[in-house]
Amino acid sequence: MTTQPAVPVSAQSIDLELTEGVERRRVLLKLSGEVFGGGSVGVDPATVRGIAEQIAAVGGKVEVSVVVGGGNFFRGAELSKAGMDRARADYMGMLGTVMNCLALQDFLEQAGQPTRVQTAITMGQVAESYIPLRAIRHMEKGRVVVFGAGAGMPYFSTDTVCAQRALEVGADMVLMAKSGVDGVYTADPKTNPDAEKLEHMTYTDALRRNIRVMDQTAMTMCNDNDLPMRVFGMEGEGNVTRALLGEEIGTLVTS
Repeated sequence: MTTQPAVPVSAQSIDLELTEGVERRRVLLKLSGEVFGGGSVGVDPATVRGIAEQIAAVGGKVEVSVVVGGGNFFRGAELSKAGMDRARADYMGMLGTVMNCLALQDFLEQAGQPTRVQTAITMGQVAESYIPLRAIRHMEKGRVVVFGAGAGMPYFSTDTVCAQRALEVGADMVLMAKSGVDGVYTADPKTNPDAEKLEHMTYTDALRRNIRVMDQTAMTMCNDNDLPMRVFGMEGEGNVTRALLGEEIGTLVTS
């Protein structure tokens, strides 16, 4: 899967505004580790800066939390297949997510967006411990909260953590950012020219048809708790900002 640098945009370029006096919606944005690496191992500063500027563009309009992966550094499952102990490999993957969190925090702060990082593994010198009520309070104060270190336990995917965090902080929607694809298709659009993009589908359909929008545990959690999700592509000018502001891009997945 390829990635491209996100294009910074200003919120003023998007014809969407929240009405004064209306309660702000709260969303959780899922970013894969591959996005942070720009297709390579490590962090690509230009790519992360672009993503941060798109998130900062909605400051004060939307309450935003972010779950980041660590696949640009380590993938626990892959290290396990290579012979490492699965639990130890998963912990390495969790530490990779923290490095991405700190990179995103740095560029968000540079863009003028106050940010807090909360991790499921205690590391007080660089991040707060994960405390849901504190995360909610941060968002109410206009801060972006970035969640790292997965669930703090091995054998849990970032997708599952994404669903769990969204439910626990009361997010109205999960925004699943994808690289190389702009939504959910009936088949792989890279190999099947007849693949059709879906504007809407249900979690039940995704599970029944084995469409891997996210892992099955995460989809089941979203389905059982009536938590909608929008799947959208990272490519395209301002797509992250557009999704955060509620524009109907990509594919909507509901119960």
